[in-house]
Amino acid sequence: MTISTYDLKTFYNTRLGRATRRIINMRINEIWDDCKGLRVMGCGYATPYLRELMPESERCFALMPANYGAHHWPTTSGAQNLLALSNRYELPIETNSIDRILIAHDLEHCEYISQNLAEVWRVLKSNGRVIVIAPNRSGLWARSDRTPFGQGRPFSTSQLCKLLKDSKFIHERTEETLFMPPTAYTPILRLAETFERIGKTAFPIVSGVHIVEASKQIYARVDKGSGSAVRAGGLMPKPAVSQPLKRS
Repeated sequence: MTISTYDLKTFYNTRLGRATRRIINMRINEIWDDCKGLRVMGCGYATPYLRELMPESERCFALMPANYGAHHWPTTSGAQNLLALSNRYELPIETNSIDRILIAHDLEHCEYISQNLAEVWRVLKSNGRVIVIAPNRSGLWARSDRTPFGQGRPFSTSQLCKLLKDSKFIHERTEETLFMPPTAYTPILRLAETFERIGKTAFPIVSGVHIVEASKQIYARVDKGSGSAVRAGGLMPKPAVSQPLKRS
């Protein structure tokens, strides 16, 4: 089943969708508490979570897969459009040009995940970071057709970490969130933050969503047998060798 931007936009305009956006944004802000002067890109359907990152970033924009469709974003009247359709396996972005990439509602609908993540790795700067938001296969949200997290393929934490590791990313941290049941029942929505506090401590395995942060790290190359380490600035000098003392 193919999801569309219409389905996603409709969900995030509901009471449950607004509560979902608020809770996940809280976790994202804890992880990326400072995006001042950074270039931020969203992949998949990340627009509900990008607005919080816009004020401090140098620029903030979103790419949506061609099969999703697209809509104008930001939705504020008169605002310049910052969203485009693209092929998720051939991102129209310069290599090593993005500081932060937020991926949401993407990997669970992606046929070739390794190719997708390879493109993300390519456009990310050498010290850049990526956040992946994906449904938890052990949670209630993956079993509910009433939300987008119940569509597509859910993941375990170990599966997400392995996918990122296989794509040359370094795992940084994992957060679990969305512990409230996936319902718009008013008393449940009012207790959403209470569910978060209790669930994060007592029942992390039943979270609705995984939030995994990873980084791109490029290390210096050491040529075996050369005795020299290669770094960005050139060859590192060989350490001085002390001469043995001569007897008089």
